[in-house]
Amino acid sequence: MSTSCAFLFPGQGSQAIGMGRDFFKNSQLARDIFAEAKEKSGIDFEDLLFNEENKDKLSQTEFTQPAILLISSIAHRLFIGEVGIIPTLTLGHSLGEFSALVASNALDLIDAVSLVNLRGKLMADACRDKEVGMLVVLGLSDEVVESICRNQRADGKEVWAVNYNTDGQIVIAGVKRDLEELIPILKGAKAKRTMLLNMSVASHCPLLQSAVEPLRERLEEVIRDSFISPVISNVTASRYSTKEEALELLPKQLVMPVKYKQSIKNIDNEIDFYIEFGHGNILKGLNRKITKKPHFNISDIRSLQVTIDALREI
Repeated sequence: MSTSCAFLFPGQGSQAIGMGRDFFKNSQLARDIFAEAKEKSGIDFEDLLFNEENKDKLSQTEFTQPAILLISSIAHRLFIGEVGIIPTLTLGHSLGEFSALVASNALDLIDAVSLVNLRGKLMADACRDKEVGMLVVLGLSDEVVESICRNQRADGKEVWAVNYNTDGQIVIAGVKRDLEELIPILKGAKAKRTMLLNMSVASHCPLLQSAVEPLRERLEEVIRDSFISPVISNVTASRYSTKEEALELLPKQLVMPVKYKQSIKNIDNEIDFYIEFGHGNILKGLNRKITKKPHFNISDIRSLQVTIDALREI
């Protein structure tokens, strides 16, 4: 296949009880990966993902992150087993960058499960002494949101613009009380909507500084210098393809904004279609507002086959 494609991987917020069940029921490979991940990480993913009583546990970032990465990577592994496409680029939203590294062969899948479990613990520990949160804002420009946050920080508040999802959709992270006080200010600036997200951490802002060095140390042990495709950095919205670059960029990702829309805009001219691996269609919803290129999603066996069939027509 001579067309160019990008593999996409969602981040935290895409999780749901039951995700991956179809893969588990219908694929021995998926069951084997579940078992290996449980042995290495100590997390019983079958119970975590398929037991309704674990909804609250799944929302805890130390479990959310490895669960999302596991299902995204299984979807990718099953697809590659059927269609031997090497992507032009891989990228992910926040946590999804680690799934992208797995797809690019820079991280072993099982090592990555344990790595992001640690990442989640480090993030939770960094926020433990503060009640924090994240706030999505619709209908304002980046510049307006950034200006409001700067003004609030000048008054001693802890709020930062952290996720640039699409034009008119940006997420702010910080201390929950400060975020709540920000809502009427944002509405006064004509925000169409504001919504506090169900997050236990304040991602991609300076509140996570204590997590940076421990993550870097673990990354040094598991990142490989064997990329088969470049990865787009959330920090720079540009590509990288070496261990040295990964060790510089991935720890920074904890405390710097996710430039998702900038990443898609930067690569869109060289990409013919996108394939999203993992539960739901979160990135498809974002991409619809950024690009006109075809976007496929693989979240279960049916969507896997639909995507394979569609690619035969390209």
